[in-house]
Amino acid sequence: MKEFSGRVALVTGSTSGIGEATARRLISLGAQVMVNSSSSVEAGQALAAELGENAAYFQADVSSEAACKALVAATVEIFGGLNILVNNAGFTAVIPHEDLDAVSEEVFRRIMDVNVFGTWYLSRAAVPALEASGAGNIVNITSIAGLRPVGSSIPYSVSKAALNHMTRLMANVLGPKVRVNAVAPGLVETPWTESWDVLHAVVAERSPMGRSATSEDCAEAVIAILRNTYQTGDIAVIDGGLTLG
Repeated sequence: MKEFSGRVALVTGSTSGIGEATARRLISLGAQVMVNSSSSVEAGQALAAELGENAAYFQADVSSEAACKALVAATVEIFGGLNILVNNAGFTAVIPHEDLDAVSEEVFRRIMDVNVFGTWYLSRAAVPALEASGAGNIVNITSIAGLRPVGSSIPYSVSKAALNHMTRLMANVLGPKVRVNAVAPGLVETPWTESWDVLHAVVAERSPMGRSATSEDCAEAVIAILRNTYQTGDIAVIDGGLTLG
């Protein structure tokens, strides 16, 4: 028996980056995992097939409440329950903070719809199954952009600040049956940021750890939270000490 054998996890946005690393880590520890994406269907199906019989794939855009309900229902139907929800799916746009006019209503709403409403819809839909498990966990992937005036755009940072506070609010009302925590990374090496050479160089210079985070660093933070049965309402900053200064 592996550490997480018998536990079912749903990881959104899990066809690349932090979500994929988290899904792989959970599988390695014995969990059953529902892989999800909004559009990368072939990648999702391929990953689930690679992960083996303990994985499945379900396409859903978390900005749709109906899709969130269907995603939770499919997870429970396929695996028989739900113990862990990792809200990783997210959206952003790179817009200089000083260029207020460049922030269109369409972009702002899309960021909020995916990052905030998506987390809200899916968490609310998952709570009954998580409570029924007896020891449910929600882990939200947020950002240091929700704690400091940094980030790829103002709307993105606002959405992550909202998620940080949502984490605390939900932790306050869902315990002891469900713990709610967040992982707030700094800059992470993912397919999305692979062309951000200048920013990665700045982080390498300023961070005590001398580099940006990897997706695996963030996945390990998720696992650490799942292991600590007394931890709830916490925003775990994973930035290599970047925000110490």
